[in-house]
Amino acid sequence: MSSRHTAVALLVTLGVACRAAPIPDGQRFPTGTPFTAHFARIDDLRIRYIDAGAGTPVLFIHGLSASMYAWRKNLAPVMAAGFRVVALDLLGFGSSDKPAHGYTNAAYAHLVVALMDSLHLPDAVLVGHSMGGEIAAEVAIAFPTRVRGLVLMAAAGLGTREPLLFRVGRWPVVGPLMLAFRGRALAARLLRSTYADPRKVTESDVDQYYAPVAEAAYGRALRGVLREFRFGGLEGRLDAIGAPTLVLWGEADRWIPIALGRALAAQLNRSAFLSVRHAGHSVQEEVPDEVNRLVIKFLEEGLPRVPGNLAWAGWRPHDGKCRFHQPYG
Repeated sequence: MSSRHTAVALLVTLGVACRAAPIPDGQRFPTGTPFTAHFARIDDLRIRYIDAGAGTPVLFIHGLSASMYAWRKNLAPVMAAGFRVVALDLLGFGSSDKPAHGYTNAAYAHLVVALMDSLHLPDAVLVGHSMGGEIAAEVAIAFPTRVRGLVLMAAAGLGTREPLLFRVGRWPVVGPLMLAFRGRALAARLLRSTYADPRKVTESDVDQYYAPVAEAAYGRALRGVLREFRFGGLEGRLDAIGAPTLVLWGEADRWIPIALGRALAAQLNRSAFLSVRHAGHSVQEEVPDEVNRLVIKFLEEGLPRVPGNLAWAGWRPHDGKCRFHQPYG
């Protein structure tokens, strides 16, 4: 059996066997939290976001097939540390609109800046995970005066090798078939693969991730992303970023190898690279306490100076959970 037939058989089996009703909108994040979701109209598209707190704005950008729920364990601690937190559902994901097109790297960078404009933010610290990290870096390249600093977590942008599912999603016939048979079991399997310890993923987590996936328009949106977005779009361009940058990686990341994180940091002008033990690709979800400590430390003490100065006693590993790597540049 060919790899194409194998992929189709697996995805159809998972989709048909476990097609489940999603949780209703009223149970989606941030329901039940101190945060309230709002909608901004950008280029005649509805974009869902949250905006809370006061102080230096910190804008969180999630990764592929995620939503603002990916930051559920990070927003409140950063806000409590004295920062204004903003998070959005990217176009095509979460509860934002899901058109068939509009998913290029440049379009996403424009979306982030347009949201900042709508909130009257002259600049912000951008925190991006995976695909969101690539988007944050795109904003820093195209709109340097709007980015006060960057935190790139397991960021896409380097390397040309993509997971099989990404390639299958682009196939003319098989791609639409695969996306038509997306079920809760497949969502759970993919989510757990982003953790070093899959047992940490709860059923509630799966419900939140699966809810937008079950929407009718999700398939065409994801297909648009896979066709239009360049996941290796930062190759040869990182030296254009002047903003101080914290690069943060889970040491057990199976989606984007940590070697690419080191390579990314090496190509930045002002960066510090940190790795977190016992964490996979979704490092901010799996080990939130350590990630929050490091991010807040960067926000409080790294932004006013070149991140190379972060290699002091205050940045030594805490409880053996994090390793500091000599910053580059």
